[in-house]
Order: sequence, then C-alpha cells, then structure tokens
Amino acid sequence: MKNLFSSLLLLISLTLFAQNERPKLVVGIVVDQMKMEYLYRFQNDFSNNGFKRLMNEGFTFSNMHYNYFPTYTAPGHASIYTGTTPSVHGIVSNEWFSRSTGKQRYCTDDDAVKTLGNGTTEEGQMSPKNLLATTITDELRLSTNFRGKVIGISMKDRGAILPAGHFANWAFWYSKTGDFISSTFYGEKLPTWVEQFNAQKRYMKYINKGWDLLKPIATYDESLPDENPYEGKIYNVDNAIFPYNLKAIYDKNDAGVLRVTPFGNDFINEFAKETIEKEQLGKDEFTDFLTVSFSSPDYIGHIIGPRSIELQDTYLRLDLTIADFLSYLDKTVGKGNYLVFLTADHAGAENSEFLKDNKYNVTNVEYTEIKTLLKKFTTATFGEDLILSYASSNVYFDKDKLKTKNLDLSNVKKIVSEYLMTLPQIRRVYTEEEILTNCGNDYYLKAIAKGYDVTQNGDLVFQFKPGIIEYGKTGTTHGSTYTYDTHVPLLFYGWNIKKGESHDKKVITQIAPTLAQKLKISLPNGTESEVLLEILE
Repeated sequence: MKNLFSSLLLLISLTLFAQNERPKLVVGIVVDQMKMEYLYRFQNDFSNNGFKRLMNEGFTFSNMHYNYFPTYTAPGHASIYTGTTPSVHGIVSNEWFSRSTGKQRYCTDDDAVKTLGNGTTEEGQMSPKNLLATTITDELRLSTNFRGKVIGISMKDRGAILPAGHFANWAFWYSKTGDFISSTFYGEKLPTWVEQFNAQKRYMKYINKGWDLLKPIATYDESLPDENPYEGKIYNVDNAIFPYNLKAIYDKNDAGVLRVTPFGNDFINEFAKETIEKEQLGKDEFTDFLTVSFSSPDYIGHIIGPRSIELQDTYLRLDLTIADFLSYLDKTVGKGNYLVFLTADHAGAENSEFLKDNKYNVTNVEYTEIKTLLKKFTTATFGEDLILSYASSNVYFDKDKLKTKNLDLSNVKKIVSEYLMTLPQIRRVYTEEEILTNCGNDYYLKAIAKGYDVTQNGDLVFQFKPGIIEYGKTGTTHGSTYTYDTHVPLLFYGWNIKKGESHDKKVITQIAPTLAQKLKISLPNGTESEVLLEILE
C-alpha cells in the first residue's frame, strides 16, 4: 500500500508538471503582405529547411482569413496578437481621421515619449497607447509576474510595437539612419548591446553588395519578365531590372533603401538572433516571447508588384533566412523547446492593369479620384463642399457646415450614398447606422462592422467591386474584404505541435486565444475566444 501510494503521488506530481509545462521561447513571425498562394507558387524553388520545414514538420492552416475591413498592416498585427478586431482593439487603420478628435492619427503616435537612438523625432515618438486591448504577449508578462521577457522587432514601428503590447520589455524598429531605435516608453536609454550593434553598421554590407538574382533567371518562370509595364521603380531608378546598384541609391538617399530589398529581412534576422543572445531569451524557467515582423515583402509588393521577379527573389531569399533562423533556434534554445508560428498581416491584390490586359474588366482608382468626385458632388448638390475627410473608403461629413446650412445628416447620407452607387467602381455603400445594426447576413457588412469604431470611422463606408484597387497603375495594394487580401498562411511548428494540415476556414483572431490556451495563461481581454482545436488536441 505504501509503494502504491508513493507511485500515485509521483504520477500526480508528473501530471501537474506536464500540465504547467511551457516552451522556453515563443516566436511569432509575421510576413508583411504574404499570400498563402506564394507557398505553393514558389515551392519548387524553396529549400527543404525553411518554409518546407515548417509545413512538412508542423501544422499548416491553408485556409486562414482576416475577418474584418480594412486589411492593413497595423490592424493586422494588432488583430493577430489581441485575438480581436479593430472595432474592439481600436487600431482601425495605419493612419486615420478620428471623428472624436477631428485630427489625423497615426496608429502608434505618442507625443509624450522621445526617440531612443539615432533616429528622427518623428521616427521614435511611438508607443502602444492607441491599442485598447491586451495582447497575448501582455498576458504572458502578467502570467509570469513580468519575469518572462517580451521583445518586438520589425523594420516598421507598428510591426514591432503592436505585437509586443503594453508591457513589453522592448520594441525595436529600423530607422532610415540604418540603426535600430526605440522610444522612452520602454526605457531611458537603448541597451548597450543595441548601441554596439548599431555602431557596426552591418546594413552596409548588403548595400555595398547590391541586389542581383539569387538563382539563374530561368528559375523565375513563375513571374512575369524582368521589367514589365506593371512594375514600379524603387527610388525612381532608371530601370526596374537586375542587378540593382543599391550603393548608388543609398548615396542619393539614405539607409531606408534596405527596406525595399530582401536584405531588410536578412538584417531583421541578424538583429533577432542578436536579441536572443544578448537578452538571454529562452534560457530560464520563464517563457519568453519574441515577435518578428518581416516588412520588406510589403514594400517590394507595393512598388514592384506581385508578379515581379523581384518579389519571387524576395521569397526565395526569405526561405533561406527562415531556415537560418530555425537552425539558430535549434542550437541556442534547443529543438522542441521553442514554439513558432508564421502568418501575415494581410495578403495583396493583383495589379489591376495586369488583370485588365488579360481581359478582366477591372481598373485602378487613383487615390484622389473618389474624394474629388465627392467634393464636386456635394458642392453642386448642397451649395458647399461637405466632405471633411476621406480615406480608406470612409467618408466623413463636416458637421459644422451641415449645422450652418441646416442640413439633415441622415438625408445627406442618403443622397451621397445614392450618388456613390452610380459610380461604376462601387459595389455597396453602408451608413453608420447600417454598420452598427448589422445582423451578420451580409458577409461583407459583417467584416466592415468588425473593423468599425464609431468614435473614429466615417459616416459612410463603401466597398469597391472585386478586382478594383485604389492605387496607381503599377505595383499593388491591399485593404479590401476580398480573398486576395484576406487569405494568408498560418504555420505552427515546434513545441507540442503535431504534423498536419487543415483546409477548414479559420480566422486570424483565433491565433491569440489558441496560444493562451496552449500556454495555459489568461486570454487577451478583448478576444472572442474562438480557438484552433487542431493545435490544442
């Protein structure tokens, strides 16, 4: 009986230990503007140790979507890590006109803090203060009594700050000076190791080398020919053609040129590995969390386009960067001791001119076109320009002018909505009242409602028809509720992740609560708490 009792106690102890077990390190990877389709289109040219390792040895969600409008970088990162949508977490765009303040607002602006490091005032006056909900990284900090570290890294400030949350030890982002900077929200001065890293000016080795193709040009048969009519030109170079003389571009501009090359990803990788080493992430009994956002694919996609050889070369190189990073984690944290997930903050549309030339009846809409039309219409109809602001399909009316002219807002909304519906590019127009009382039967209205904050968004929100983008004739953009913008990869790999794949539709706000359940910590406070059972079973 005594031996049986001892064995029972041991079994209970081991069970409790297993229940509390956590990985030493969680790494969240976000690839800016990555379509799920890229994993298939370029797979024959990938190595076996990058994306293929994650897919072949981890769990792939091949039908992951964003469930709100607009699909931009800041709300994307915020939604991944809070497990909720802009209507709750408050990051309704990258920048927007706020009805409550009557001013433009950038997602991470904070005039109360100062720049740390060799960056401009504007680059460093940033913090997560505009983020209303907690993140999974916040909950990890709370659950470990602030002993587990959280650090965010990105080329973009918003890609570092929003994932790291309110309680992060640090967030670091890239300055056009070539340095990683931060703000006084996180500390009084940069860590010594960051200053030492910056002093080495490692970015110059990429700029001096220039950008040529990784592989023979015949490899790039999944893309259009080098220099085609749908490509823009980085920094207005004479020709969008390989090789690129990055040193010549740098000499005329600044170190920001690194952002629009695949080497921005390599530089982030270097800094991420340095962070793990110097901050001793994954080295004690408290789980740490590193958020890494690779921004360069977004810059390249916007300027040069989704069918360019430049973009394909970027993903072939990113594959090797991921392979290198995973190998580093194996050696430093230990295989099986870390949990990685990889996703994207949004996908991206096809270039509308490319589609039109291939007989799809779509077009691009220049940024100023809709605003100009609205101003002309309201002036002709009501005797005065009533448009206070317009951005991202949001129309804001000037309430002071309506009051002065004794105009009824509801009637103005109705008349302007009817006008917008006469434009060939517009599919639907929704009023604030329709958005706030939606019953969920209209799929697209539901997505708009999930991205709508009544204190910040417009009086009207409209939707373009499929395939039509509000952008120039070269490159591409994103932001819509259509699948070309919402469909992104989600790969889980490492600690307690079984091999598998799911084709069921999932939504991006399931990631954070799934991680909370996996790590056995509190849920982020704004999440709807729907989880990915495949990761938990």
